[in-house]
Amino acid sequence: MNLDTDIYKVNIVQSRISSFKNNLITVKAYNNNAELKTQDDSAHRPQMGAIYERYVKECFKSGAMDFDDLLLKTNELLFKHPDVLHKYQHRFQYVLVDEYQDTNHSQYLIVKALAALNENICVVGDDAQSIYSFRGANIRNILNFKSDYSDVKLIKLEQNYRSTKNIVNAANSVISKNKDQLDKEVWTSNDLGDRIKVNRAMTDSDEAVIVASNIMETKQTDQVTNNNFAILYRTNAQSRSMEEALRKRAVPYRIYGGLSFYQRKEVKDMMAYFRIASNPIDEEALRRIINYPKRGIGNSSIDRMTLAASEQEKTLWGIVENINFENTGLNAGSTAKVDNFAVLIKSFQVMVKEKDAFEVATYIAKQSGILREMQIDKTPEGISRYENLQELLNGINEFVNQENEKSEDQRNTSLAYYLEDIALLTDADKEVDDDGDHVSLMTIHQSKGLEFPYVYIVGLEENLFPSQMSMTSRADLEEERRLFYVALTRAEKRATLSYALTRYRWGNLIDCEPSRFIEEIDDKYLDANFINIKPAIKPIKKQSNTRYYKTNVPSRFNKSNDKKEITLKRSKPTFVPRNFKKINPNTNTRQYADHSYTEGMKVEHDRFGIGVICKLEGKGANKKISINFADLGEKTLLAKFAKLNILK
Repeated sequence: MNLDTDIYKVNIVQSRISSFKNNLITVKAYNNNAELKTQDDSAHRPQMGAIYERYVKECFKSGAMDFDDLLLKTNELLFKHPDVLHKYQHRFQYVLVDEYQDTNHSQYLIVKALAALNENICVVGDDAQSIYSFRGANIRNILNFKSDYSDVKLIKLEQNYRSTKNIVNAANSVISKNKDQLDKEVWTSNDLGDRIKVNRAMTDSDEAVIVASNIMETKQTDQVTNNNFAILYRTNAQSRSMEEALRKRAVPYRIYGGLSFYQRKEVKDMMAYFRIASNPIDEEALRRIINYPKRGIGNSSIDRMTLAASEQEKTLWGIVENINFENTGLNAGSTAKVDNFAVLIKSFQVMVKEKDAFEVATYIAKQSGILREMQIDKTPEGISRYENLQELLNGINEFVNQENEKSEDQRNTSLAYYLEDIALLTDADKEVDDDGDHVSLMTIHQSKGLEFPYVYIVGLEENLFPSQMSMTSRADLEEERRLFYVALTRAEKRATLSYALTRYRWGNLIDCEPSRFIEEIDDKYLDANFINIKPAIKPIKKQSNTRYYKTNVPSRFNKSNDKKEITLKRSKPTFVPRNFKKINPNTNTRQYADHSYTEGMKVEHDRFGIGVICKLEGKGANKKISINFADLGEKTLLAKFAKLNILK
């Protein structure tokens, strides 16, 4: 159809068509719906209707149906052919539906049609766990069940067999704030259990340190294994700081239902740009990004340049940067595209020499086109990828700030040092521990149906949880509250909540407000230590007065009359476990500025722990040290950047 693929992205178009079908909007219905067409025109996709029509025709010609067609076509079959409906109404005289709170409009109509004749229908569901509206689920299906059918009997399954009394009652006190719900009072015969603990951190990194350290301490005090613990967060991007804190402490973990942060495609793409800017002969990185975002450099062009590099015994970058003078067989148009790419990369290489890692990374994210690519996609998956990119830049800015706190002779804010610093983390992501004993990390949506003895719910801040997008309507805010209810009730024995007073967003350290959901928990279910610090928590200046329910921000945090905006600098973690001892370089360690390391020497890296030097290579600025770390295995570092403590 000769459409701009930067605007008509496959995943966006696919998501849009899926939405049409789930709402029973056929091609004809779309063409007669001025509102839908206006929406697509506003999104600069006026050909959406034509794409939809072409797609439907191609599926028909191929005798194929996609998943959404299974529901759409079933509805059409039942409603356009009464004889077919009559047949199946007699065949299925009793209808049973599980997880009814998660049904969408199309499923609702199919169930209603099948049960219309006999009205022998039983549905099972929990309205308090309806959390999938972004997939089309409609909580009204379960809320309106009594009005949809006559002679309805409601059986309340209110006993909770999983959690302690304090956890169940705390969850009840929060969900009771929702207006749209079925009246019930969940209870348990389990022990009273611990009160809900709330940790306050200065920054999101400190929050991760608190959680990781608390897990280590609890493992010792309660004599439990890693698989008893779960860390739940609102967005995928939040896993980065948690992963780094756990990895630094050699606590094995797994990302449930997803990839670890540095293995996500958008992160690997961005890291490839950073690598090629610092080291242009990195062929793996070059191949990954030479045509991403798409710039018209196809596989045939890359193959020809690779062949030329092999014949001339040059690197692929050597051909790319001199493409106008190389005999590659590329036509003028392809040569110009490669040359434009080379100019772009050279501009990054200049930045690397002049600016710190965060400035370079931000520049690359913008100039490469990746940031623009991410901003276009408004699907839930696209938003998640955009948040991951934001979190990557946040981590780089945090790295720069940490380096700037060091003395001048110890400071290194370069992108090259960041890449080396992060290299062991990305390597560790590839290592698989098959013993099955891991801390589980996951989004709250992925946690539904699971349970763990110890649960940490992190990032409990306004505009994060509840999310900023939920602030415009009561229905959205109530779904966020249901999501918190789901998170809290994953805990069997102990639930710990945490929030940060500041968090990085696109390189800026912003002030954060504690989530209203903490306020909504009745005091008697909260740890007394948290209740005692409530008066010390000052409100943070509102950024907007137009958000829904903004005036209903927690009163628990507003007891001080001091209305000044909080401005916070990065601090040390506010919690250190009793068994966590920091090595003092003035007593039992020394750091060699001249890099006079020897094989067999025992050393400590500030992030990767204790290891033994097993090999030395090179001289001067290129000297490399291979170290066998106790928890990560053998890794190689540049001596000039290693900053190792020599252990006596």
